[in-house]
Amino acid sequence: MQQPNSDAAELLSNLLDSVEETVCLATDPEAETLNLTSALPVFAAFVERLAPILHGLPQTEDSATPAIRKAVEALGTELRRARALVRSSAGSPVAVRLMEGCARDLGRCLGLFLDAWGDALDEVKKEEIGGLQREMMGVRFGGSKGREVVDVEDLVVRVKSGDEDELGVVLLELGILITDGLVTEEGVCLIPVLLIRLASAKSDNRLKIILLLRSLAFHSDENKERMAGIEALSSVVKSLSRDVDESRQAVGLLLDLSVVVKVRQRLGRIQGCIVMLVALLNGDDPSASCDARKLLCALSSNSQNVLLMAEAGYFMPLLRYLKEGSDMHKILMATAISRMELTDQMKAVLGEEGSIEPLVKMFISGNLEAKLSALGALRNLSSLAENIPLLISSGIVAPLLQLLFSVTSVLMTLREPASAILASLAQSELILTNKDVAQQMLSLLNLSSPTIQSHLLHALNSIASHSKAKRARAKMKENGAVQLLLPFLTESNVEIRNIALKLLFNLSKDFAGELTEQLGETQLNILVNIISASASDSEKAGAVGILSSLPVNDKKATEILTRLKLLPVLISLLGVSISASSTPTRRWLLESIAGVMIRFTVPWDKKLQKVSAAHGVIPCLVKLLSSGSVIAKSRAATSLAQLSQNSLALCKVKSSRWFCIPPSSETLCEVHRGNCIVKNTFCLVKAGALSPLVQILEGKEREADEAVLSALATLMQDELWENGSNTLDKAGGIQALIRILGVGSLKSQEKAIWMLERIFRLPTYREQYGETAQNMLIDLAQKGDPTLKPMIAKILAHLQLLLMQSSYF
Repeated sequence: MQQPNSDAAELLSNLLDSVEETVCLATDPEAETLNLTSALPVFAAFVERLAPILHGLPQTEDSATPAIRKAVEALGTELRRARALVRSSAGSPVAVRLMEGCARDLGRCLGLFLDAWGDALDEVKKEEIGGLQREMMGVRFGGSKGREVVDVEDLVVRVKSGDEDELGVVLLELGILITDGLVTEEGVCLIPVLLIRLASAKSDNRLKIILLLRSLAFHSDENKERMAGIEALSSVVKSLSRDVDESRQAVGLLLDLSVVVKVRQRLGRIQGCIVMLVALLNGDDPSASCDARKLLCALSSNSQNVLLMAEAGYFMPLLRYLKEGSDMHKILMATAISRMELTDQMKAVLGEEGSIEPLVKMFISGNLEAKLSALGALRNLSSLAENIPLLISSGIVAPLLQLLFSVTSVLMTLREPASAILASLAQSELILTNKDVAQQMLSLLNLSSPTIQSHLLHALNSIASHSKAKRARAKMKENGAVQLLLPFLTESNVEIRNIALKLLFNLSKDFAGELTEQLGETQLNILVNIISASASDSEKAGAVGILSSLPVNDKKATEILTRLKLLPVLISLLGVSISASSTPTRRWLLESIAGVMIRFTVPWDKKLQKVSAAHGVIPCLVKLLSSGSVIAKSRAATSLAQLSQNSLALCKVKSSRWFCIPPSSETLCEVHRGNCIVKNTFCLVKAGALSPLVQILEGKEREADEAVLSALATLMQDELWENGSNTLDKAGGIQALIRILGVGSLKSQEKAIWMLERIFRLPTYREQYGETAQNMLIDLAQKGDPTLKPMIAKILAHLQLLLMQSSYF
């Protein structure tokens, strides 16, 4: 034999030893006195022919591959079984047939050798192995066909005490005997020992045992009864979680036994049985899935089993009870849904499979217990967004509101789950199809307990948040929503206070003017105190958000907020929030703070601007340009634009006071050509704002473009535009302006074109950027808004592509 590598060599060496041992046993003179006299010599000759085949296998490059290892192990296993057969079954009436089966199994193993070595074998070796395989697969040893006497006691002893190899042989023998009808009444003795060995046997033998038990069960109902014990069933149930073949036969056996009433009663009580059946039902094996479905159907006559199935994620029996069962069963199933910890997938299945309609019907027309259980179930299901349209279309909203208005004491326990369901339903815009739903909830606010108030406020806030809810918000305002909500700002219940703030914020976005009329100094003081003292970012964001919605030209509100020292509180909060990790609430808080800063930087109040700058607002605004959301960036840019509008005038005043002292290099501003100190002149250049402003224009989000361009445009005023052009160029701003021509909104394009017209007055920039800009400008003139054409014409004239007096546009 050519020398394969050490790993493969060791495997084949052990296999050759096994071949030799098998041949020696099969040619033992003592064996020839048994029933295998005619078969053993032929079988031994077959086995002996394996040796030269194994010796002639070619060397492999790798250590034993998985395929080689599998082939060698399979042949070794079959040789051990052959030896066990000769030792323990030679006296059996079916010994010859067992030996034939053994020879065929050895032949199958040779097929594995052909696959494992594959192209490494030459044609001669392939034919040698294939020839022996065909002979073994077609072997017929002959032997007695007459009816023999079966020694049942011997079979029982061998099943009880045989090792795994011997057990495998006796199980094969039993299979033939049962098939031939040679074991019938003897099943009474065999069933208990087979069940005992099922608990301890290895995989291959467990499968054989289950197949034998199925055969015995098929032969008589008495045998089924003998397998109905709780210990016996538990042993079979364990096989449900094992490999595919074993689990398939195990569920088949349990289905066979389920005709026995005791079996159906006991299976549900065996731990894990129903869970494993549901797993098989949802598995990839169609046969096991089909049998599992049938068995679960048989077990569903017991309502407790149905609940266990539901907990495992199989809801069809539960839904059947919910739709067609007695009132008691409906309540039981609804209660189960309300108490189960359902995954989103489970909630989706229950919704899709039709649980909502019968539950709504129970709530509307059932007794108190039915209503309570149905509401609990619906509350659980309503927490999944996909179920909300189903609930709203079921017509449940009106009955829920009717219940909340009820003063019947017996129904009071139902109000809390009803309000919780409404809070979930309000998350969908479909709630708006129910006319006046928000007004009805508002009228319930002061008539409810804190828990119900919280649910109603959540519902109202969800409604007010919808993009298509402007009419609903207007109706809420008309019905006195603001006056109803203001008292909640001093509520001790944090949850209620928090959601009331959010609702006021959502209402304030549409009706800021009306809100100003209703927010006096007392209410503004409450909001400032919340911002100063609350530990909740959400509360702070709501309070600041309301203040950010107040009109910036409301001087009285500004005076009050200044007197209440809101500005330093906000700047401190801004610094902390920018440094913290980003969350949706913190983003909202930063956006709201940036919104309020617009009030404190209005260009017509230089004194207020100086106060804001003295508190350090400008560095915070610049930092927001890089780290805030696009809304926060837009608002920060707006504040910086307002401050920068006055930079030139402030720089002139500052310079005139110190005209005899030349500006230092640190304070000299290349745009304003004077002393620029951030806190005094609010200069964008000295504040370091140019780079982050330009980066926003270069980014993907477009919502902040207009505000950014407004800020940059302050550097292009009549007295500044040449210096401003140079400064913009250094910051990469000219290329960013050209980009906006292609990606910006109409207003952004207008601002960019206005700035580019001034920039292209300078020959340097016409030469550097003209070619890049001209194609975009021509395209924009032809396809863009007509209002842009006159200014584009001026730029094209600067680029000498059009005469200044041309009437082309």
